[in-house]
Amino acid sequence: MTKLKIYQSTGENELFVEQTLEQLTPIASDETVTTVNLDENQTFQEMDGFGASFTDSSAYLINQVLDNEQKKEVMSKLFHSQDGIGLSVLRNPMGASDYARSIYSYDDMPAQETDTELTRFSIAHDEADIIPLLQQALELNPEIKLMASPWSAPGWMKTSGSMIAGELKQEYYQAYADYFVRYIQAFEKHGLPTYAVTPQNEPLFEPKHYPSMLMLPEAQRDFIKNYLKPSFVKHNINTKILCYDHNWDRPDYPLTVLNYAKDEVDGVAWHWYGGNASAQSEVLKAFADKEVHFTEGSGGEWIPPFEQAFSNVMRTGIDILRNHSKSFVLWNMALDKKNGPTVPGFGKSTCRGVVTVNQETKELTYTLDYYALAHFSKFIRPKSVRIDASTNQEVIRSVAFKNTDHSIAVVLFNDSEKDENVTVSLQGKEDLSFRLASKSALSILIK
Repeated sequence: MTKLKIYQSTGENELFVEQTLEQLTPIASDETVTTVNLDENQTFQEMDGFGASFTDSSAYLINQVLDNEQKKEVMSKLFHSQDGIGLSVLRNPMGASDYARSIYSYDDMPAQETDTELTRFSIAHDEADIIPLLQQALELNPEIKLMASPWSAPGWMKTSGSMIAGELKQEYYQAYADYFVRYIQAFEKHGLPTYAVTPQNEPLFEPKHYPSMLMLPEAQRDFIKNYLKPSFVKHNINTKILCYDHNWDRPDYPLTVLNYAKDEVDGVAWHWYGGNASAQSEVLKAFADKEVHFTEGSGGEWIPPFEQAFSNVMRTGIDILRNHSKSFVLWNMALDKKNGPTVPGFGKSTCRGVVTVNQETKELTYTLDYYALAHFSKFIRPKSVRIDASTNQEVIRSVAFKNTDHSIAVVLFNDSEKDENVTVSLQGKEDLSFRLASKSALSILIK
């Protein structure tokens, strides 16, 4: 007998609600049925998981603003695989990002001074909020993988002399590679292994109101091949190196890096703020042995709630996975009612966190990003393998994975403007038929 677990989201007040097959609306017999065919024999990428980032702002809100009971609750609901949604990938900014209470690196120096030996290197800033939360997350879910990305090198290494804008000076390429080594070693001492790094967050974007650093593809490929990877080898560091870490609209960037530093790069990291997820497959086609990761996508006030915002995460998440990504990572784990805190001088923030913490009332709210992530992370577990899911109707978006316990996880999203009849067909199992409401999501675990 097939055992099922089902969660459904149909609207702002009906998010990730557990259902039985009998509770789903039966198909309307006078209308056509879209069949989603699952084929276990056709397999694709192995999954690392889903998650977000403990930015300085997010870590502060959860670790300092919430009381102990709230903190315990939110960490469990984020990371525990049974009591929560089992998030398993965390991307840590290396130093300040736009979502930090101050601008800092791990080796800040007074103007005109340098520290090429990194004698002043320290992760003390992260020991207050970020590291305790990472340790707690790992206790709740030992399968968590940690990624790290800098928004900028320390200011003294750069042409701008500051963490804002500018490029990495050639004479500090080795010092910057050593900076990565120190970071990985320091986190390791806290029981936090770094699974993967990227050399630079959004290397083609050089904003003037928060930490940033321009790193053109020729600079990145030189830095990885001749400095970063050799430094990892020298110090017996097995952390993966993912190149690019920016939008889908510039696949030429990772291709330029991989053409020169193929052996030193493990994969490509992508963001969703431009272009289409098919870029992931385009680059994979050229370099078939490289991993695909999706490392940042934020929801925010520029997309109206519920339908468009929730639909955007579901639709795009399915696209990301169907284009071979091993991870799907949103942006801030937590923000406050003003979508902050942000670095001084940032201006108005429009980003949305996975949870919202009200700094005045201490109220904790789970946003639609939490429930959209849940549709993926609850049933698609680490080390699951994507299997083929095909349909004759593009409006029914689908993705399916086989878990290590042989259960099958299916995520469906009806992108049509009307309700649709759907049948899920898996060889050797009985077909599942139901009516899927317009712009609704359904996650099914088949055992």
